[in-house]
Amino acid sequence: MDGIDDFARSLLEEAKRFLEKVDDDGDPAANEAYLHAALMLAFCSLEAHVNSVADDFISRPELSLHEKAFLLEREVRLEDGEFRIAPSLRIIRLEDRIRFLHVKFGRPLDASSPHWSQLAEAARLRNQLTHPKDVMVITKATVGRAIQAIIGTLDCLYQVIYKRGFPSAGIGLDSRLSF
Repeated sequence: MDGIDDFARSLLEEAKRFLEKVDDDGDPAANEAYLHAALMLAFCSLEAHVNSVADDFISRPELSLHEKAFLLEREVRLEDGEFRIAPSLRIIRLEDRIRFLHVKFGRPLDASSPHWSQLAEAARLRNQLTHPKDVMVITKATVGRAIQAIIGTLDCLYQVIYKRGFPSAGIGLDSRLSF
């Protein structure tokens, strides 16, 4: 599934580049937009990476029908006397999918690890932006920590599942893009 892998990587690079662009021109409205874009694209990247990892394992014979449906975010229905994965979407919490991948294909996630608590904080920040109830204050530092948490989460997931680190973990918040 190289296409989704490349897309997931490009989303993360875009997020990091938007973070880098903050303060480039000194326009507060532009900076806020860059921060919003960086945060949302980073979470899009995390979701795409998790989908890609899930896709790597979806055809494994040891997975039950319900586990496959869970990874695919689909419902299981009884049709013509058989349980089948239905095409209808069933939203699964991203954190639950990450935990499941850890347990099923590696080892249980260490919920006390710094990246995991930082990811929870990043998710709260994303949720405030996605479902606003009040005006929120977003800073370059908080978005940077959120992106670092996503990179750390992916690095841990890759180490557990693929026995190697996440390829982009070593460059941290430095983007390879120059737009």
